Amino acid sequence: MRPDARAWFADRTSSARSLDEIDVAALLHAKRRGGHRVSVVLPARNEEATVGRLVADLHAHWVRGVPLIDELVVVDSDSTDATAAVARAAGAEVVATTEVLPAAGTRRGKGEALWKSLAATTGDLVVFLDADLLGDVAHYVPGLLAPLLADPQIAYVKGCYTRPLEVEGTVVPAGGGRVTELTARPLLNALWPELAGVVQPLGGEYAGRRSVLEQVPFVSAYGVEVGLLVDLLRLGGLSSLAQADLGVRRHTSQDVEALGEMAGQVVATALSRAAGAGGASGLLTQFRHDGRGFVPRSSVVAVDERPPMITVAEYRARLAV
Repeated sequence: MRPDARAWFADRTSSARSLDEIDVAALLHAKRRGGHRVSVVLPARNEEATVGRLVADLHAHWVRGVPLIDELVVVDSDSTDATAAVARAAGAEVVATTEVLPAAGTRRGKGEALWKSLAATTGDLVVFLDADLLGDVAHYVPGLLAPLLADPQIAYVKGCYTRPLEVEGTVVPAGGGRVTELTARPLLNALWPELAGVVQPLGGEYAGRRSVLEQVPFVSAYGVEVGLLVDLLRLGGLSSLAQADLGVRRHTSQDVEALGEMAGQVVATALSRAAGAGGASGLLTQFRHDGRGFVPRSSVVAVDERPPMITVAEYRARLAV
């Protein structure tokens, strides 16, 4: 690891593996002293099986209990199940991507939900959590907020954790994060070695200041996390980034074919931000065997991104009111 990456890892990694490691009263005091407003956003598409318990837990701890959260918002991205109803019943405000910034139209993908959440919330501190999290994750919100409340120089905090993988009933304690280990980490180490200390560059749990998040583009698909990381590095420098060790992250795993498409989107996003990169086809071809032979299937992984929110007239008009 390069010296600057090693120094960042040592100085900018905090521990928040459980509520026992977090001084929640001090965080609440810092929030009030700074006049901060906190929005927690869960982008969701067909997550009725997990989003209700997650929202209810967050609401009980940080809305009804300790008032750390001012807005708890689920951004529903074209769900065809009961995601919206379940989330609303559990205590979240629910908005559909199609309802936010209607003049901008709508696109598919997680990044679209994250981008539009900036226009659907008002907090100066925004926490993003995936809606398929399993287990006890109540400490995630204060763990991600702590560096932002403690140091005004820090603009963006990535969650990091071990990621167990369960395959056919067998649990591999650190087997998750396959796209990270096989795609994102090698790319980042090669192209942006100062980011080598980031443990989970693709992790879906992170927090940032609105003032910086609205200045960078959001890739519409699964390249959103690596795009944000590189763009915020360029915007504020390595010292503006931090990470919080949240312990363990469990979620529903995807199959290898889906992970391949995700990896293709990550590669396309990284290449779009690498100096001098060009010539990428924008397509990923994968193969299935139908019993008679290999059948190719191509999917689009070209970068489709939204501009910095602060440049959107509809958003600026809302701020002016």
